[in-house]
Amino acid sequence: MKRIVEHRKLLGVDKTATLKDLKLIYRNTMKDTHPDKFVNDEVGKLAAEEKSKAVIEAYHFLVSINEETQDKYKEEYTETISKSMIQDFYFEKQILKIQHLNGSIFEYIGVPKNTFIKMINADSPSRFARRHIYGNFIYRKSGEVMTE
Repeated sequence: MKRIVEHRKLLGVDKTATLKDLKLIYRNTMKDTHPDKFVNDEVGKLAAEEKSKAVIEAYHFLVSINEETQDKYKEEYTETISKSMIQDFYFEKQILKIQHLNGSIFEYIGVPKNTFIKMINADSPSRFARRHIYGNFIYRKSGEVMTE
């Protein structure tokens, strides 16, 4: 959750920001902080590069958890969590990554460590996730594993 707050603060948006709002703010921020604006100022250019990287990361992250993006993947997400068992899962800094047998990978943000420990000790991580993870945490699709 801290990550979400930091990204929103960096872009100056709240949780009601639409994809259109995010895109507009992202473009305007990048115009102001683009490294190419600092031709003869090496220190300014380095600072702008760092700021640009942070803005790009914040933008992509906020787009991925935005309600409009979630709606776009709702059908795929619902099918995955209801029909595909968990193949593997990882936990780092309150982010739980779950990889499903169908190859989809989703991140759940703000998961407490004790919830992760309970998931490890559960007889069925898939059943545990259906009861305690899905629908209880902000999530985003973080990729897919290539299956043969």
